[in-house]
Amino acid sequence: MTTLSAQNTVYARCKGLGEIAALPLPQLVSRFRMGSETLDKRVFQLTAEQVDQAFLPEAGVGRWPIRVLLGHLADADLVYIHRMRRAVGEDNPLFSVWDENAFIDAGLYRHQRVPGHPSPLCGGHVAMLHTIRMWGAEWLDTLTDAQWERKGMHPEYGPISVRDIASIAVWHTEHHARFHNMKVEKFLGPAVAMNVPKGKCGPSCGCHG
Repeated sequence: MTTLSAQNTVYARCKGLGEIAALPLPQLVSRFRMGSETLDKRVFQLTAEQVDQAFLPEAGVGRWPIRVLLGHLADADLVYIHRMRRAVGEDNPLFSVWDENAFIDAGLYRHQRVPGHPSPLCGGHVAMLHTIRMWGAEWLDTLTDAQWERKGMHPEYGPISVRDIASIAVWHTEHHARFHNMKVEKFLGPAVAMNVPKGKCGPSCGCHG
């Protein structure tokens, strides 16, 4: 069983994290694999101005521009996967911390566009998240029970296991995806669910048995 719920840390107090940490491993890996699938893909329909728009607190959708949020998700996943692989490959490694706000202030996501230099599209951030989750999930599926419980030392939160980190990664993406999707909805309105007919499509479709 994961040790996360027993730790008196800010992560352990995150709403919903305990439920994720308690999932059976196959379900945890499945949630981890989802990654970018939790994001409203209509983000690619937005203009550069919309992607770079910050929000006031009263909007209730978080303050970060969409471009910053997506860049943050990509960077966070680089941290999570590296920590998990270090915990499996090394004996009780010491993890370093990173300052997410320093990344934003340094312009790593170029949310403040320089005249004459167009901002990059968001596709790279989403592709990074998708690729890391596919690659990471394939690897997590190979771990033994003992490897899932291997730990590293976080400078602020103490010993933390591979399972803890995977749970945090899932929670982190789903948490930010909720705000991302609300931002997209502010611009484009509610997403329309596709009315997919039940049963097989027909003889020309690949799903036809």
